[in-house]
Amino acid sequence: MKTRSGRFDYLLLFAVLGLLAIGTIVVFSASAATAYTTLGTPYYYLERQIIWAALGLVVLLAAARYDYWHYQKWALPVFVVAMVLLVAVLIPHIGIEINGARRWLGVGTLQVQPSELAKIGMIFLFARLFTLHQDRLSDFWRGVVPHLGLAMVIFVLVLAEPDLGTTMAIAGTFFVMLFVAGAKKRHLGALFASALPVLGIVIVTEPYRLQRITAFLDPWKHPLGEGFHTIQALLALGSGGILGLGLGYSRQALGYLPEAFTDFIFAVLGEELGLLGTLTVVVLFVIVAWRGYRIAMRAPDTFSSLLATGFTTMIAIQAAINIGVVTATLPVTGITLPFISYGGSSLVLSLAGVGVLLNISRHTT
Repeated sequence: MKTRSGRFDYLLLFAVLGLLAIGTIVVFSASAATAYTTLGTPYYYLERQIIWAALGLVVLLAAARYDYWHYQKWALPVFVVAMVLLVAVLIPHIGIEINGARRWLGVGTLQVQPSELAKIGMIFLFARLFTLHQDRLSDFWRGVVPHLGLAMVIFVLVLAEPDLGTTMAIAGTFFVMLFVAGAKKRHLGALFASALPVLGIVIVTEPYRLQRITAFLDPWKHPLGEGFHTIQALLALGSGGILGLGLGYSRQALGYLPEAFTDFIFAVLGEELGLLGTLTVVVLFVIVAWRGYRIAMRAPDTFSSLLATGFTTMIAIQAAINIGVVTATLPVTGITLPFISYGGSSLVLSLAGVGVLLNISRHTT
């Protein structure tokens, strides 16, 4: 796959394909029992995951072939569409509510999460804006504050769903892009310090979030309540040992572990494939982060460097949060594991981001 500018980063591509293959297998293993008992066929979620993965690979190839500098003209339209959908999902009878959260739009089983498109739109827009206003970013009031104000619109809308995990991933990506674009460390430090009390307020004003914090500190104190997810995940990981129980032999996936093939799929992976399987996945994510930041550092211009930084950081933060939650390193929050968890819009748009990275990799020095 040569172009006039160079070759794609095949190591990045193979790492992502490895994660996708592992994810497809474990999604089937983790969902088969639930699908059979509730829908009459063990292949329900597997079939849909394969369809979404195939669509995502088509999008990846298209993004890898569509020269990255053209994304500048799409930055604002994609962002505006994402904001409209984020508002729409909060409107009763339009947004679909599941487990107390209103995060989906769609009809029947065909549902998408506007927050996934918001991630793409945010990265495109701020890569464009930071490129145009790079000379202002060293000035706190002229450069940092206006961009932060725009980013706050995204934070508030996603947090209102409510989705604290995705909000944190988007916020983390924004601040990393801001740092790479040239903002001063002391300005970012001041923002981080001021964000901590805001995060505290967000947590204490919602009882379930505060309960998750207390359960994180001692999950066995709430074994049938907020600590249930964490305890079942740790039981799954502990049961797997070094080599695992084998594919299809997860006990926790038989209705004990909530969200077994979405948010907590890493626990099922650890139970069935053991420490060897979980370390393989972690190493593949490290390769994705390494190659992504390598592309960002060798990118030919500021816009492409910020795009690569944004997509790499988003994948890395999501993976870190998900694995941290499953291993009881972080409090429970709902966020999927990229390329591994079951999901349509998340999988397709994550693969689209990889396509952009591959596109930029053709032009690296």
